[in-house]
Amino acid sequence: MAAARYEPINVYKPVAANIGVVDGPFEYLTVAGVRLPLPFTTRMTVVRLSNGDLFLHSPTKFDRRLADELERIGTVRHLISPNQFHYAHIGEWLKAFPDAVAWASPGVRRRSRARHVEIRFGRDLDRDPPDEWRNELDQTLFPGGYFKEYIFFHRESESLIVTDAIVNIELDKMDEPWRTFTRMSGMYHPRGQLFFGMRLPLLLQRKEAAATIAKLHAWRPRRILLSHGRCFDVGADEVIRRIFGKHLGR
Repeated sequence: MAAARYEPINVYKPVAANIGVVDGPFEYLTVAGVRLPLPFTTRMTVVRLSNGDLFLHSPTKFDRRLADELERIGTVRHLISPNQFHYAHIGEWLKAFPDAVAWASPGVRRRSRARHVEIRFGRDLDRDPPDEWRNELDQTLFPGGYFKEYIFFHRESESLIVTDAIVNIELDKMDEPWRTFTRMSGMYHPRGQLFFGMRLPLLLQRKEAAATIAKLHAWRPRRILLSHGRCFDVGADEVIRRIFGKHLGR
């Protein structure tokens, strides 16, 4: 085993009013059709909107007991693919909740079809939030070339919701050789780092990146909720400045 999970998994864990996280089971990175022996932790963020609808960001593997728990909180309505790599389990949730809407990120339809994962995406994410959540969540498309992703901001809890743009793996949860690889990448707790696949594209899109990062600062987040690794509970603005400013030479 190369990593340790954030137990308990498949349980809703409140973060603040109307927002919480669910730590999921291990996933494995597949490259050129080959599954690498590196399990990585997954995390879904759940937002309860004022009308009782639930916004599921990067849904983890479907679990019936978890679904029953979420139904006691609200109505599963929005299934979010924040980038083209976080989509695999949306179809499972759609099957259980056929009235839900699957929201597509750029390229995710093509990628899911290429991997023979059938998902009925109903809507496309845009740079501006849709009417369904614009009064409670803001969003922006973070540049990163092939790896670009949507980052969300929950106003009530002042929480930034990030997928792969920041990775903050705890080294003591990993075995070798993955621990050394992660240390070399810089993507480890407590400092965390921009996902290595986004670093060069970010430099090539400096103007767009600077505008997006300015927007993240303007939101003045208190915390950063991550899909991979330990979340940042305090000092969110400084984390943004340190991680993204470094790659823009600021």
